[in-house]
Amino acid sequence: MPISRVITGLVAALAVAGSAGHAAAQAWPTAKPITIVVPVPPGPAVDFIARMVAEKLRQSLGQTVVVENRSGASGAIASTMVARAAPDGYTLIAATSGTHVSPVHLIKNLPYDPIKDFTPIMAAAEPVTGLVVNSALPVKSVPELIAYAKTNPGKLTYGSSGVGSVFHVMGELLNHSAGIETRHVPYRGVALAMQDVIAGHIPMMFVSVSSAAGALQDGKARLLAVLEPQRYAKMPDVPSMSEFIPTFRKPSTWFGFLGPANMPPELVGRLNAEMVKAITAPDARAKLEGSDLAIIAGTPEQFAKLLKDDIENFGATVKAAGITPQ
Repeated sequence: MPISRVITGLVAALAVAGSAGHAAAQAWPTAKPITIVVPVPPGPAVDFIARMVAEKLRQSLGQTVVVENRSGASGAIASTMVARAAPDGYTLIAATSGTHVSPVHLIKNLPYDPIKDFTPIMAAAEPVTGLVVNSALPVKSVPELIAYAKTNPGKLTYGSSGVGSVFHVMGELLNHSAGIETRHVPYRGVALAMQDVIAGHIPMMFVSVSSAAGALQDGKARLLAVLEPQRYAKMPDVPSMSEFIPTFRKPSTWFGFLGPANMPPELVGRLNAEMVKAITAPDARAKLEGSDLAIIAGTPEQFAKLLKDDIENFGATVKAAGITPQ
């Protein structure tokens, strides 16, 4: 067969495939309800965001959008379910860095590949996070905390939501970057750790500002610094950790939306546009910022790069901290 005829055939096949993908994006959503799978029980921020976006999609698309909570196995149940779904835009996951970044380095035999098995759609938002101490601890700044830790090596402990959690890694990152020794105390969830900080059973922890809001308002805890690169606009008097430790880089804590691998680009673009519109609507923005969540709302390409960079950076942090996969 002449090469020109082969090339013509390939071009025609690509055109058909492209038009099919375009047609699928044009037709979507008509076949069935859209399901957004959430890897945690109802209540946490990622569930809150998923339900907000679902309601906005219902309004803009005129289609049923279901939020399905599939908690368990550190998000592996929900993630595996979506990874195995058809790439037709009807099954999505409201993912977190805890389902798609840290497990790569912390869980042996992970049943899904966070990169190869998913299509990034939109990074939605990220909680503002800080270093909180019990109000009775005799330190009022990060430099004072570092000095106290160096004077009392091994005496300070910090809580987290579990071994290998992002808050555990933040504590080890502080030890490494500040040259101090604090001991990790794992809990089964952020709320339990925060209760013990308030009660004085542990002196400090890294936590989202929203989770510590009540204790901060009541004067039972003190916020020494936020971990964002710059000061938080709502709390301009609270310094950023980077002001004291320039090498400290907060591990990513984003919430975002992904679909199964190999979704048609036109469909991904349509979903991204709808989700960006949903997350940046004035009422949605007010609710998110009121919950101390910083909006990201970028492109699929930006989310893909963020995901890959975070996996690489988290791996370097875990290695430096000496944390091994379980």
